Amino acid sequence: MKVLVIGSGAREHALCRSLSLDPDVTALHCAPGNAGIAEVAELHQVDALDGKAVAALATGLGAGLVVVGPEAPLVAGVADAVREAGIPVFGPSKEAAQIEGSKAFAKDVMAVAGVPTGRSYVCTTPDEVATALDAFGAPYVVKDDGLAAGKGVVVTSDLDQAKAHAAACERVVIEEYLDGPEVSLFAVTDGETVVPLQPAQDFKRALDGDEGPNTGGMGAYSPLPWADPRLVDEVLETVLQPTVDGMHRRGTPFSGLLYAGLAITSRGVRVIEFNARFGDPETQVVLARLKTPLAGVLMAAATGNLADLEPLRWSEDAAVTVVVASHNYPGTPRTGDPITGLDEVAAEDAPHAWVLHAGTKRDGDAIVSAGGRVLSVTATGEDLTQARDRAYRAVTRISLDGSQHRTDIAAAAAGTPPA
Repeated sequence: MKVLVIGSGAREHALCRSLSLDPDVTALHCAPGNAGIAEVAELHQVDALDGKAVAALATGLGAGLVVVGPEAPLVAGVADAVREAGIPVFGPSKEAAQIEGSKAFAKDVMAVAGVPTGRSYVCTTPDEVATALDAFGAPYVVKDDGLAAGKGVVVTSDLDQAKAHAAACERVVIEEYLDGPEVSLFAVTDGETVVPLQPAQDFKRALDGDEGPNTGGMGAYSPLPWADPRLVDEVLETVLQPTVDGMHRRGTPFSGLLYAGLAITSRGVRVIEFNARFGDPETQVVLARLKTPLAGVLMAAATGNLADLEPLRWSEDAAVTVVVASHNYPGTPRTGDPITGLDEVAAEDAPHAWVLHAGTKRDGDAIVSAGGRVLSVTATGEDLTQARDRAYRAVTRISLDGSQHRTDIAAAAAGTPPA
């Protein structure tokens, strides 16, 4: 099977890495990709938001499966264009992708389906914002209704900061604050059958101790030793299946990867948000533990055959990923700095640790930074402590001027001090 992956981040590198290890994948392509993906897939230049261009590329390559990684192409309808070309595609339609593209749409889906979530108001004027903020009180949760690359949410006790964020958005969803730890749970679905993956936890704040601004994610780990063993079954029954069934009833069936961001509150599980694709950096650790070949799983979802899929097989190992970000991320990150030490990681830490590229590009013989989150180091081990040790050992081999990373990824769950 020839597979084409659309995207250029660490999530797409993780997908390509897993697909490259699948014996059923005869050729692997990625567009536009990055410097790391180029080591496992043939790269192609294409506008990832141009559905006709993506469909033409897939047709020209003779791709048997297209995997659309990022949210923006999905919301732009790229998956629809590929389907119209007669090629199986893993990723929801433009209409179904609104479950991530619009927070208000997602809230409506949940309300109709009876999915537990926080109370919320949709606001378009300063007066509506002020009323909603006053109704909920601090801490304030203000979400840009549209796509914001993981940085459209402000959680703050500063009323002025909450109002300023709302003023910068055309429409916002203001929610009650949900207490308790957060969990990310992915599910593969063909629009009817739902197959949950293993849960993970990510770290959104830029700095240790969950301080600093929200980011697209600074690290993740799986499994969650503190979570209720029944959590996945509960979320499948109360969140994932009702949502997929509800989307089908409203005429916008969801096929692809449904990501549920959850809060384990004192009142039970509540949905914080839905995404329409694999999440970064959780994908890195979840796929590191998946033993079932990935291509068959994605193809079953793309062709409506998930009900016939054998149960997924998982490694007992733990996985940890640590994101290395550029200077001044998530503000105005500096780019163009050379990255060294990648060969040392490959030589000294494989096969238990590896680097997944995000914001990188090749400049002559050098690999340089080209974005805010530059790369992530993922490692596996018999438990979280060993996986953490391996990940942070590999991080120390990498040199990027002015770079930053959190030292406490999975530390609390592993019962160990920060690196």
